[in-house]
Amino acid sequence: MIKKTIASRSSNLHRQSSLWSKCKDLQSLKQIHALMIINGFNSNRIALRELIYASAVTFSASIHYAHKLFAQITQPDLFMWNTMLRGSAQSHRPSLAVSVYTHMEKRSIRPDSYTFPFLLKACTKLSWLVSGLVVHGKIVKHGFESNKFARNTLIYFHANVGDIRIAGQLFDGSAKRDVVAWSALTAGYARRGKLDAARRLFDDMPVKDLVSWNVMITGYVKQGKMDNARELFDIVPKRDVVTWNAMISGYVLCGENEKALKMYEEMRGAGEYPDEVTMLHLLSACTDSAFLDVGELIHRSIIEMGAGELSVFLGNALVDMYARCGSIRKALEVFQGMKEKDVSSWNIIILGLAFHGHSEECISLFEDMRRMKYIPNEITFVGVLVACSHAGKVDDGREYFSMMRTDYNIETNIRHYGCMVDMLARAGLLNEAFEFINTMDIKPNAIIWRTLLGACKVHSNVKLGRYANKQLLKLGREDSGDYVLLSNIYASRDEWDGVERVRKLMDDNGVWKEPGCTLIEADDYDLKNFYFDSKCKHS
Repeated sequence: MIKKTIASRSSNLHRQSSLWSKCKDLQSLKQIHALMIINGFNSNRIALRELIYASAVTFSASIHYAHKLFAQITQPDLFMWNTMLRGSAQSHRPSLAVSVYTHMEKRSIRPDSYTFPFLLKACTKLSWLVSGLVVHGKIVKHGFESNKFARNTLIYFHANVGDIRIAGQLFDGSAKRDVVAWSALTAGYARRGKLDAARRLFDDMPVKDLVSWNVMITGYVKQGKMDNARELFDIVPKRDVVTWNAMISGYVLCGENEKALKMYEEMRGAGEYPDEVTMLHLLSACTDSAFLDVGELIHRSIIEMGAGELSVFLGNALVDMYARCGSIRKALEVFQGMKEKDVSSWNIIILGLAFHGHSEECISLFEDMRRMKYIPNEITFVGVLVACSHAGKVDDGREYFSMMRTDYNIETNIRHYGCMVDMLARAGLLNEAFEFINTMDIKPNAIIWRTLLGACKVHSNVKLGRYANKQLLKLGREDSGDYVLLSNIYASRDEWDGVERVRKLMDDNGVWKEPGCTLIEADDYDLKNFYFDSKCKHS
């Protein structure tokens, strides 16, 4: 009976181990976790190691799940502690690595030569200078400074975050025989913008690995020196997806979007398989240049890549591209097909709908967002207020403006105030718009006064128009359009003496009439710029 029980347990444990090869995602990982609980979660140390490695490293996006698993292990060994440090350091929350090490110290777990490099990588990612210096001290205290892995990580830390001179001192001696050390120091100089020093190191390297080439190419790209980057790109012995992505991103950042798309064609022609980063750069190029047809081809390529469900980043980029290229229905279709969304996803589609005049759909989607417990931010309310303005929903706009502050504790900024003034002005509530401006917590800018001035022209309000124009002149904004608007207000009232006074004022101030856009177009343009400049910062 005992032998039978032992044989049965051994069979179960063997079956658990064989399941790891079939573990493709977090869901299958959870199924294995459930099986381990049935058979005694802490009974098989090998299986525990694999479970922690898979959740913390293989599926790094599940780092919080890994921490929950780790807390259930009664006696984790050093491999498991180091695995948690490694997974946390490479995750989107590298500060978790510091938390893991703190618990490790409290339980008196003795570190080895792998422990501190993982911790130091987290400090480097976070740019935590003081914490990194403490880790350096611990490396010396435990006698790991001569360890190649620890030394190279120290060089990289000091080159990027700490003292570049210390990095140079660590590099002297045996480190000069290690290509990783060369790359680490070169990367540090490049990141600090010292490309001449980085290039000297690069040229002196006895052996150049692909990382070194990519470091130098990326360094030139970040400083906009695309000719230098292209020079190295053309002579690199071997390229990988990182090399191609660096060049594509560089051309996008420099506004040379056609070159970026041409580089992608070269990449595919060379047989290199693009990744998500490639596609994000390409979508950015299509978005900036309004290349809808090319964007659709990129979308098809993403589908052909067989990536399964769109990631949040790719989904957001596609929705943004379609919205900004004028295909709002396609943007809505991609948005609705996204299985996973974040606040930026909602912001992009809400603002896209608002600026394309789909006010009812925009407001309805905002209410869906609230029902689904997503927390809107200041960008969300810009879109909602624009929608209310365009639809003439003044009461709703007032309510949302109040909700932003009372329900979500969002501090109002000049864009929100601008939206409110625009909404009131469009509705012909000029006196209320004027009173609203006077009660603002922020000093009104030219957009605010120009909005009021334009509405005064539409509704032939000379008194407020003169006042708005006066405030614009006080701001030192010599825009011919402001004078023309005021002149038109006088003309609409047949007050030709006023027209002559405005034209004389233009002559006296040396202001010449230039072709321009209407006020509402100018205001929308400013709000659109706010949206397109701000949404990525909140992604």
